[in-house]
Amino acid sequence: MIDLTGKVFVVTGGNGGIGLGMAEGIVMSGGAVSIWGRNEEKNAAAVAALEALGGTASAFVCDVSDQAAVDDTMAKTVAGHGRIDGLFANAGRGGTGTPFLKLSLEEWRSVMAVNLDGVFITLQAAARQLVEQGEGGSLVAVSSTSAVHGAANNEAYGTAKTALNGLVRALAVGLARHQIRVNSLLPGWTITELASGGYESDVFREATVKRTPVRRWADPSEFREVGAFLADPGQTYHTGQEVCVDGGYTVF
Repeated sequence: MIDLTGKVFVVTGGNGGIGLGMAEGIVMSGGAVSIWGRNEEKNAAAVAALEALGGTASAFVCDVSDQAAVDDTMAKTVAGHGRIDGLFANAGRGGTGTPFLKLSLEEWRSVMAVNLDGVFITLQAAARQLVEQGEGGSLVAVSSTSAVHGAANNEAYGTAKTALNGLVRALAVGLARHQIRVNSLLPGWTITELASGGYESDVFREATVKRTPVRRWADPSEFREVGAFLADPGQTYHTGQEVCVDGGYTVF
């Protein structure tokens, strides 16, 4: 029932995994997508996949931790599509796995640069464009269930993802006057390239599946519907929320 015809959404890190799943949901609902990612080949493959679904898509190589690159890519996106109606700040990197007592400040900052600073930079660029357009829109920050259950040996990752939820709440209040909705998405264990090491480990996979009430990991395609929902301009009263899609993992 969601109709995104004529709407354009940026999905950072949308060339694979959960980002591509959400992008697929957007184009399947009639919207257009601009993929921002650092890997040109993966970007091209994602565009081809979206076009195969009958959608309109473009892609740009962009490092979200580089403010100048983000501003330039936003300008190119608007020039190509004429507008944007929202942005999904999905680009991120995994933690280092270094025990806290040995974690260096350099490692900490390398994670924060992408998972927190990069989200701030892209959300700000999108918000400025949406305010200029004056027609409202949707901003989404992809957080993690690590913001709920903790992430031992990945403190930088968990801290960044927790901070995103606070940023989303503040923006939901501050941007409401512009009819801009701001929400966060907390995915549970999902079969993606970023999480492949955990999924391929029998011990880790079995431990996480045992704790997950639905008894499995998610497939990225299961984020199609939530992507379309969060993009839906009809959801004018839905803002400042943490949308958790985790098979019940955080219930325990």
